[in-house]
Amino acid sequence: MAFLPLRSLESASRQVYDRWVGSLSEELSDPGCDRNEFCRRILTGLYYPQYATTPIEELSPETQIALLQMDPRNITLEPEYYQDIDAARYEPRKPLIWLWEMFDKSVLGENIELGVKFRRMLAHHVFGSCGRNFKAFHFVKVSFGYNLEVGDDVVVHRHVLLDDRGGIIIGNGASIADYANVYSHTHALADGRDVDCPKTVIGNGVRITYHATVLAGVTLADDSMLGALAVATRDVASGQVALGIPAAPKMVKPPREERPKHPKTVDPLADL
Repeated sequence: MAFLPLRSLESASRQVYDRWVGSLSEELSDPGCDRNEFCRRILTGLYYPQYATTPIEELSPETQIALLQMDPRNITLEPEYYQDIDAARYEPRKPLIWLWEMFDKSVLGENIELGVKFRRMLAHHVFGSCGRNFKAFHFVKVSFGYNLEVGDDVVVHRHVLLDDRGGIIIGNGASIADYANVYSHTHALADGRDVDCPKTVIGNGVRITYHATVLAGVTLADDSMLGALAVATRDVASGQVALGIPAAPKMVKPPREERPKHPKTVDPLADL
């Protein structure tokens, strides 16, 4: 295989993006920030700037309804229907989760440079903990947010679901590929209202590849790998590559001393 590190690109608008994201980060860091109003203002600016100062009663019913969706106080999200939600922890995160999801659906959402920086900024206020250089691409979806513990240099690609209802730990250098699902709750066979919420652990350096699924309570040990379309129903040991449905160890990674000695390269989307 060819050694193909990421390219560095010079964006003409980088300074504009960095100033905007930096100003939002500073605003969010203020304990007095009204996060609901913060979300409403940004989303209105993105979707309906022409109505930002128009009295809502002067607009058509359909436009009124659309504008109401810009304010997280007017919408409900799935975790709010769960009995086990910690309302005190979820309340300050809900506006930012809604902002994250609606940003992704806006014209800005698929701009890789801006999107990664914007989501990284939000992740530090949404997750239970978030390390340096976190990268999330568009349409990553989280549940509670506060039950996510994310290490350094973690990458989460497009259309990934992180169901952190029972808690998800993602270790340093882990990578979750497109359309993967990681769960931390499960339902009883006899009655779906009987719910178990074990913690799911993704170890350091783990790779979860395309369209794979990790079920609740599974631990993928450090340096393990889950193959494309695989469903992990039980733990995977360090260095093992699990494939299939249900996933089972089929390969073993080569010892570290036998792996290629590529030079260190710069990640163009890393923290400055």
